[in-house]
Amino acid sequence: MIRVLRRKKIKPPKESIPGIVRADLLPAEDTREVSLHFVIAVLCFIACLSAIVAMASDRAAQGWARDLRAEVTVQVRPSGLETGAMAAAKAAEILGGVKGVEEAAALEPERARELIKPWLGDVVLDDLPVPNLVEVRLDKDSPATAIDIMSALTARDIDASLDDHSTWLKDIEQAALIIRLISFAIFTIVAVATGAVVSFATRAGLTTRSDIIEILSLCGASDGFIAQRFQYRFMSLAVTSGVMGAAAAGLVTVIIKLISPSQSFALALPFSWLDLLILIPCPLLVALISATTARMVTLRLLGGAHEKA
Repeated sequence: MIRVLRRKKIKPPKESIPGIVRADLLPAEDTREVSLHFVIAVLCFIACLSAIVAMASDRAAQGWARDLRAEVTVQVRPSGLETGAMAAAKAAEILGGVKGVEEAAALEPERARELIKPWLGDVVLDDLPVPNLVEVRLDKDSPATAIDIMSALTARDIDASLDDHSTWLKDIEQAALIIRLISFAIFTIVAVATGAVVSFATRAGLTTRSDIIEILSLCGASDGFIAQRFQYRFMSLAVTSGVMGAAAAGLVTVIIKLISPSQSFALALPFSWLDLLILIPCPLLVALISATTARMVTLRLLGGAHEKA
């Protein structure tokens, strides 16, 4: 319990240099704060790494979505005496002249079988009906719509159906949204955990140094004067720990980028060197949370002690 006795108000000693906060009321080093350093550094590491992973995942999702929007697939059904290959070639020729289509090419039967193998296994029967597909690459600036493509085919009496990959695109966009929400939740949890850890450390510091606080109160030191010392102490501690955590997250990112386990991993998490810039504000944000929490807790505890006194 913190006992605070009030006497005549006396102005606390002025700072030797204006704007510089003295922290000599607290020891320069405290072995009990080593664990606090470690916990804040770990929390900052988790927050920084989750932010970088979220940026890489969002970049991958946007790339996949962009590729899906840039292409559509047309399935052509032959009519009359024409073969499937002839119908696909004719459709590709027609679609190549549609405004907003950059390129249209009939898919060869061998390649179509290669696409079927992952679903049916390595053995593909020769008499298995293979769909006649046309790959259509759209113009990135002014892509043709599904209505434009189908209207061009219908005008030439070609029986076809269009797959604009909307189902896959919807799934990718939902996955990207979920990743962003998870990253925001992780950041919120880390911020709350940091505040809770600093709050506990502040309470412990006030209890341990209750004799110093009592003497300061007898000398007329205000609550704000005392809270400022604890605020500065935990802010500087959080900056140091935050820099350590951010540096560790940056090191892990660099190692992953330089030594990618596989190409598929690089496609799933395409890290960029610019992602490291997000690490800069993380220690400052942790310091702000720590300083605000320490000040609020100190003022609340000192205020409660005055009421009890």
